[in-house]
Amino acid sequence: MLNSMIEVHLKDDDDFLKIRETLTRIGVASHKNKTIYQSCHILHKQGRYYIVHFKELFALDGKPSNFGEDDVSRRNTIVNLLSEWGLVTPVDSDKSKEPVAPLNQIKVLPFKEKNDWTLEAKYNIGKKL
Repeated sequence: MLNSMIEVHLKDDDDFLKIRETLTRIGVASHKNKTIYQSCHILHKQGRYYIVHFKELFALDGKPSNFGEDDVSRRNTIVNLLSEWGLVTPVDSDKSKEPVAPLNQIKVLPFKEKNDWTLEAKYNIGKKL
């Protein structure tokens, strides 16, 4: 399963929290109720970092998941954005080249608007519900 995920390098280990917070503001938006549904998370596993779609995390947990091409393209686009912003460097940049989603399918909420929206994660790393 880890082979299909996108491994990334951080410039500094302290960037982990910055990336984790940034990812809470990137996802699919419901403008009707001003909610962002977080698409991706940063996973630290065996000394490595991965940007993963929440449906990949369900599959990793052995739960049912319908991780499809739309999800792959959203994840790839988010990895590419994080890379453009200088937050991560993909270990294998070819993995996130295709497929990619159009930017109008992904909402990137500016930090200053964070308190005006509800940020909802469909997966919580490390939390038992």
